[in-house]
Amino acid sequence: MKRLVEYFEKPGPQNTQACMNILHKLVHDEGYKDVVVASTSGKTGTMAARTLQGEDVNLIVVAHSVGFLKPNEDQFSDDAYQEIIEMGAHIYKGTILTHSIETALAKEFSGVYPTLLVANTLRRLGQGIKVCCEIVMEATDAGLIAEGKEVVAMAGTAKGADTVAIIKSAASKRFLDLYVGQVVAKPLR
Repeated sequence: MKRLVEYFEKPGPQNTQACMNILHKLVHDEGYKDVVVASTSGKTGTMAARTLQGEDVNLIVVAHSVGFLKPNEDQFSDDAYQEIIEMGAHIYKGTILTHSIETALAKEFSGVYPTLLVANTLRRLGQGIKVCCEIVMEATDAGLIAEGKEVVAMAGTAKGADTVAIIKSAASKRFLDLYVGQVVAKPLR
């Protein structure tokens, strides 16, 4: 099997449309049925829902948990939430697996904890790959994706999307079964 990989000169939202085109191709031309997209504000999630509208696909948009930045704050736009749901996609808001209680403990006690090691190890492949792995596990933990499926995951380094990967899904409890099978797009740095 041969696949062309899209490498972006720099990370960032300027790569979002190219990632959407890749996402559409993977679903429409290659028949992938499960897609997980990271979206903090809902903008990227809305773009993905529009891009895949009319396709027979299980789209899950994964957002930050409420209170991620400060108590009770929801970073996800109400308008985006409504539009994504109306287009038949799912939205999951939950704790980022590698940014949870251990982060608070590490900050308070200056230690290194296993999930922080996992996060920083995955970042060696790029922030987007780290997030792709996290969101696939989060969607699987929520029962929105079955374990052991090939899932298209799309994420970004900061805003927008700059990374697309095909990942064998696993619940976080079985993290070691998660497998990044293909990297389809990512920034060079």
